[in-house]
Amino acid sequence: MFWTRLGSGIVLLLLSITTMSIGGLPLAIVLWVISMAGFRELTQALQHAPAAQSGADQLRGGKRMNVLEAIGLAGIAAYYLLLYFSGKDTWLFMCIVFVFLAMMFAYVITFPKFKSLQVTETVFAFLYAPVMLSFIYQTRMCEQGSYMVWMILISSWGCDTFAYVVGKLIGKKKIFPVLSPKKSLEGCVGGVLGAVLLGWLYGYFLVERIFPGESIAWAIALICGVGAVMSMVGDLAASAIKRDHEIKDYGKLIPGHGGIMDRFDSVIVTAPMTYFLTILVLNYRTVG
Repeated sequence: MFWTRLGSGIVLLLLSITTMSIGGLPLAIVLWVISMAGFRELTQALQHAPAAQSGADQLRGGKRMNVLEAIGLAGIAAYYLLLYFSGKDTWLFMCIVFVFLAMMFAYVITFPKFKSLQVTETVFAFLYAPVMLSFIYQTRMCEQGSYMVWMILISSWGCDTFAYVVGKLIGKKKIFPVLSPKKSLEGCVGGVLGAVLLGWLYGYFLVERIFPGESIAWAIALICGVGAVMSMVGDLAASAIKRDHEIKDYGKLIPGHGGIMDRFDSVIVTAPMTYFLTILVLNYRTVG
């Protein structure tokens, strides 16, 4: 299990580094595929359905797809097409509204096939994984986004690594004993401080060397620290959903890790936070 998990982690890291470095169409396609898989995992989890069993089944689902989920998948495709070809906030917001209205239309004309809770869950799944993940692409397409996008990984995976190490070494006080028994206060603090340190080192030794006129290491450290806090919120929220619906993993798409929602739970929340703080704190603007 350890070597399987390690191997999958290395592949994910290489895929992330490659696509985030290139940006553009390759990144948009990867995020679109991940978003579809995450959406399907989440809708199944919220409907108490078992997680998908393989990569192919991940997009088809372990249970028969209903019209609400079909609308969601079509909406994800439309959203990412607009994201790549337009990138305008107005078009993206319009797409989100149309997906919601389409689900409401399906709910009405098929009544009483679906319960109102099913509509709510499907809309939630559409916003949670696909829309939130799209901020990785939007951050990458910011002015100087090729440097700023790495704050997402520093905030999420960097925080996770430091939290694990510190928790293992000195973690004693459990702060979420029911939701996440292994998380400790010491580990959480260590994760945030570790992300802040990584962010400052990245900003000082790389970004400021490339842009010598900008003293922004402190800002990058701040963004990574806030992102680290939100990454833990994302991790705990995804765990809460699993516990609510009594499932161990969202899927089996990633050997040793589970599903997309198991591996990207923190990144999903960190990405929009990094994007907005990059715009607000560093005053970078979007392009496209």
